[in-house]
Amino acid sequence: MAEEKQELKYFVRIANTDLDGNKAIGNALIKIKGISFMLSNAICRAAAIDPAKKTGYLNDNEVSRIDEAIKEPSKFRVPPWLFNRRKDPEDNADKHLIGSGLTFTQDNDIKMMKKIKSYKGIRHMLGLPVRGQRTRSNFRKNKGKVLGVKRKEKSKAGKV
Repeated sequence: MAEEKQELKYFVRIANTDLDGNKAIGNALIKIKGISFMLSNAICRAAAIDPAKKTGYLNDNEVSRIDEAIKEPSKFRVPPWLFNRRKDPEDNADKHLIGSGLTFTQDNDIKMMKKIKSYKGIRHMLGLPVRGQRTRSNFRKNKGKVLGVKRKEKSKAGKV
């Protein structure tokens, strides 16, 4: 039984993203937009792959299993609380979006909020913080220009 030395691939393509072959697969999957550390570990466990294994040493079968687990995590019994699109307004299903699909959906959600003129939509329109942060000391940039602190003018009645 001669053990073959597998050659390291420097780039591995998973979910339309080039991943670094020198990194562990658990850390490399985080570079895909929409995949967090927790989901990365869940995908590795679902595909029965060691998260510490280098990405460049994965064979084609393992890469295809990871790809399948990323596309349909519910089939691999990944818990739905890890998904980024739970109770989707269109079909009320739990989904997990990645890459350009995630960006497209976020943009459509913001456009819908602006269209119905919800509070969050109005804040997006005005370029102000959406989630309740203070605006007195932060968020002073107005479309690229930095605004300073505006001082009150001294009244002339005080200087007599």
